[in-house]
Amino acid sequence: MDLKGMVAVVTGGNGGLGQRICHALAAQGCHIAVVYARSRDQAESVARDLEQHQVAAAAFACDVTKREAVAGMVDDVVRRFGRLDILVNDAAYNKSIPFADLDGLTDEEWTRIIDVNLTGPMLCIKAVSPVMKRQGIGRIVNIASVAGLGPTGSSIAYAVSKAGLIHLTKCMAVALAPEVLVNCVAPGLLEGTRATANLLPEQIAKATSTSLLGKAADKDDVADQVVTMCRTTTMTGQTVVIDSGRTFH
Repeated sequence: MDLKGMVAVVTGGNGGLGQRICHALAAQGCHIAVVYARSRDQAESVARDLEQHQVAAAAFACDVTKREAVAGMVDDVVRRFGRLDILVNDAAYNKSIPFADLDGLTDEEWTRIIDVNLTGPMLCIKAVSPVMKRQGIGRIVNIASVAGLGPTGSSIAYAVSKAGLIHLTKCMAVALAPEVLVNCVAPGLLEGTRATANLLPEQIAKATSTSLLGKAADKDDVADQVVTMCRTTTMTGQTVVIDSGRTFH
């Protein structure tokens, strides 16, 4: 699928990985809605930088855990750009809590992680799908994690939320076919992201040392895979791992 002139919503678009995804899609000619939760100035700066690709871009505030906020954001994007073709669910939250520290995994932390990482993408998908269905075309890409493929990652809640996101990808692929294709990227450790900043030093060292390539995954590789999933016409319900050869599934 030719992406020129398409409109992409990228949640967490002002983050380390989100910015790379925004630029990768803009380089293909996509107009970009940079969705952020708190950092308005940063998101607006990203939107300005995207104009170098000769596309339109704007920042949109949204708490992805709130149904009304998500619906309002989608309405604002369609009003601004006239259509909505691509959703990238990149917004996420994590906190480093050792698996054995069950007392440290409070109800509040469990709820926040699940709400942002799993409920948020579900709400965004439900909000954009009617628009995409009416248009007769749409692409959704979820950003999960290798933590969703095994008991690893920053916490039990984070691993469970990403496992749920991987399965949500499959379920939504069934629900939205044939007009809307839904796929997922599961990165390993990525340097220079807010999620990595919340990890313990020993977790970062282990993730790097136990990969076949001995290094972190590349954010541009992840962004390129997102572009590929947006361009495809025959791939849906799939999860691609990019983790320097740490996980096989």
